[in-house]
Amino acid sequence: AAVNILRGKLDALYGHEPSAKEEVKEVKELVAEHEQLSKHQKYMKQLTESDKDTAEVQTAWHEYYQALSKDEKLEVWQEFYDEQSRLKAQKTADALTKADKKPTGPISQRARSLHFDQTKPERPKASPKTHHPNTKVANIHHKVKKIKDNHHVRSLIFGFSMGLVVIFVLLFSFFNERFLIPFIRPNTNVSATPIIVDANSNGPVGPEAKIIIPKINLEAPVVYDIPSIEEKSVQEGLQRGVVHYGTTPNPGEKGNSVIFGHSSGNILNKGKYKFAFLLLKSVDVGDTFIIQKDSKRYVYKVYNKYVTTPEDVSVLQPGDRPAMMTLITCDPPGTSSNRLITQAEQIFPDPKNNTASAVENVVSQPQKLPSNSESLWHRLFN
Repeated sequence: AAVNILRGKLDALYGHEPSAKEEVKEVKELVAEHEQLSKHQKYMKQLTESDKDTAEVQTAWHEYYQALSKDEKLEVWQEFYDEQSRLKAQKTADALTKADKKPTGPISQRARSLHFDQTKPERPKASPKTHHPNTKVANIHHKVKKIKDNHHVRSLIFGFSMGLVVIFVLLFSFFNERFLIPFIRPNTNVSATPIIVDANSNGPVGPEAKIIIPKINLEAPVVYDIPSIEEKSVQEGLQRGVVHYGTTPNPGEKGNSVIFGHSSGNILNKGKYKFAFLLLKSVDVGDTFIIQKDSKRYVYKVYNKYVTTPEDVSVLQPGDRPAMMTLITCDPPGTSSNRLITQAEQIFPDPKNNTASAVENVVSQPQKLPSNSESLWHRLFN
């Protein structure tokens, strides 16, 4: 079994060369027929007449063949094909000779005609390709390198894409208030604010405290029950709507009533009124809005609008109108850099009938106006 395995490996190794056994057989036949031997056949004759065994003859022939030039290797193969063609023609001729001894007929005549057509066998037009193991290995290395390069490129693209996705998710999670602002627009079907002349003309007013700004299609609750004016208390109240500043008069009282609302906020924060006053900048001088409290309706008309700093707490003081409402929010939306101030005077009911404010003697005021809710980044890292 071991010898057979070795023979199989030798056959695989020398399979790309003319067989030494075939060459020996060819030389013997040519010598028997007294034909002239070629250079390669003479070398094979010399090997067969030496004392070398079959394995040594095969090895010597392999070394001889590998040392030949490309043209000389072609000559060896050509001699091999010539000999095979001659043997084939000889076998055909012998078969026909035997057939001639039998009675001739249509079949034998047809066989004879086929014989003359096939006596000249075709020869290969091109030389056989020699086997180069190193070439095959080089091709494999090239393919493997190409696959590795493609794999590296795909890995790089995948890693870069995943990095962008992670960055986008983080940025959106921490600062989505900036991303969402451009997509919030006032309703284009909302018409100009109607001016109310009769309190009963628009039907009864419910007990819910709310602000209605038709210009920007806003209706939101107004929170009056925050325990203090500290930033933390105001921010908790803003989760339920817009916040009335407790140090300012209530609607229906004389003085400057102040309401603060968010213009933006992180969607991961609590509350659903994070964008309540985002479009307050669209409200212009001459527009009106409504405040409902204690089942009464109060109508205000905007007369002034400007931007100031967060430290300008003078907007909480009494203004230049006997009964007025000041709406405050952060500007520009998505930041807490400045404050947008919108001032309006009460036009319904007649402010002459307003009562005196219960907080007009309060002197305690915050040092800074409220801001937008903290982003997720500030909540995590303060």
